[in-house]
Amino acid sequence: MQQGQPMIVMSEESQRVKDRDAQEYNIQAARAVAEAVRSTLGPKGMDKMLVDSMGDVTITNDGVTILKEMDIDNPTAEMIIEVAETQEDEAGDGTTTAVAVAGELLKNAEDLLEQDIHPTAIIKGFHLASQQAREEIDDISEDVDADDEDLLRKVAETSMTGKGAELDKEHLAQIIVEAISSVTVEGQVDMQYLNIETQTGQSASNSELLKGAVIDKDPVHDNMPKSAEEANILLLNEAVEIEETDVDTEVNVTDPSQLQQFLDQEEKQLKQKVQQIVDSGADVVFCQKGIDDLAQHYLAKEGILAVRRVKKADVRFLREILGANIVSDLDDFGPEDLGFGNVERDDEDELFYVKGAENAHGVTLLLRGSTDHVVDELERGVSDALDVVAQTVSDGRVVAGGGAIEVEVADRLRSFADGVEGREQLAVEAFADSLELVPRVLAENAGLDSIDTLVDLRAAHEGGDKRSGLNVFSGEVEDTFESGVVEPAHSKEQALSSATEAANLVLKIDDIISAGDLSTDKGDDEGGAPGGMGGMGGMGGMGGAM
Repeated sequence: MQQGQPMIVMSEESQRVKDRDAQEYNIQAARAVAEAVRSTLGPKGMDKMLVDSMGDVTITNDGVTILKEMDIDNPTAEMIIEVAETQEDEAGDGTTTAVAVAGELLKNAEDLLEQDIHPTAIIKGFHLASQQAREEIDDISEDVDADDEDLLRKVAETSMTGKGAELDKEHLAQIIVEAISSVTVEGQVDMQYLNIETQTGQSASNSELLKGAVIDKDPVHDNMPKSAEEANILLLNEAVEIEETDVDTEVNVTDPSQLQQFLDQEEKQLKQKVQQIVDSGADVVFCQKGIDDLAQHYLAKEGILAVRRVKKADVRFLREILGANIVSDLDDFGPEDLGFGNVERDDEDELFYVKGAENAHGVTLLLRGSTDHVVDELERGVSDALDVVAQTVSDGRVVAGGGAIEVEVADRLRSFADGVEGREQLAVEAFADSLELVPRVLAENAGLDSIDTLVDLRAAHEGGDKRSGLNVFSGEVEDTFESGVVEPAHSKEQALSSATEAANLVLKIDDIISAGDLSTDKGDDEGGAPGGMGGMGGMGGMGGAM
């Protein structure tokens, strides 16, 4: 106040939500995101159909894909989406679990806030519980040998169950384990030597693992050879075309001979480029850019197989398996930049198979599906399975699935809470309750009674059976580890870590300020809509997507 008048600090266009209202606003936004993906969790989870602004359709139950595709316009909701993205980057799978647990943590935190427990106490309790939970997971987990293919197959099958890859999961799990084994050197998995290609027209059971690379392209000229044994292979990142000038040019000719002279000069340029390729000793050219029609003719005349418009990722993969350098300038390269290998043509599938030297360990997983939507979902499921198997090989620890690990850790956390002083004890207990969301949702999505299921699971774990989980197909509580429902321990640890950090970040906010027009130029924009949070209507963008 100045001389009895209020001091105006914020503009009239800005909006502000404070204290309890701000916490409630943030928690509701985060829970809305979590609830959007809950129904996709588990083997009996449902799929979502996502339609973007261009009308393209994606059908999936992959948590991170759903959240990325949804049109969300809320800063708090976007923080929860980051949980899924972090989980995908660090563990490869478990994105839905991570987001659902984050939402449940905030729901239980809201109950504690209503009991006048300060957010700082809740945050500290959640942090203590998260640390203890990760220690318990490590204690419960079982070591797995990188050579134990049977257990690794179970990990892959568990990851694919409930996804588009489930129907052929046994066949796919086998080739996934073989693929990871092929790119594992001295216990380290090098995923840059593993490539995934997709093809429509056949069933997923026809998917196969191929040594080397698969290039889904055709030769640029019909008279070119279709294959090459023990070939010198050039990887080119330069167009074999007439060089375009950087500025607009105009050519004036006064008689036909001048025009012919101009065309002859262009032909000479193309001949020179082709001759440089011939002089290097290359038998095959994989070009990332275009190849002129005339250059195609000259290359075919020299008996050189050429493929154009090869994807950047494929060229990089070819570099790894052929030991070649990617050439960006035909004026500055030599035979030492060429790779060495075999190129075979499959006319039926219209593919090139490229194999490198015997000691090259690059492989390609060729996934097949009946339609584009089927093969896209298949690729998502297989990619997650590849990541979790690779993570299992690197980390060497697994746990029982089907909600077994969550119920066991929750039981141990309640015992741990007895030794925690102050109001943080209540937050640790709330954390334990949040973990039990996983078996509850698994039961709900399978059409089972979630309360009865949770009671049976708790009884089994209190009786000492730490691997008891839910068999969603029979509805029975059983040793899920023996049943083949196996998950990587690292994935569970990462899910809890990400979910806790996101929940604590949301709880620490007690004031939301949506700035008005931040520009200093008030000309034509005066009276424009508030920026920042979209007027803090917040979830407007989610309404149409959920």
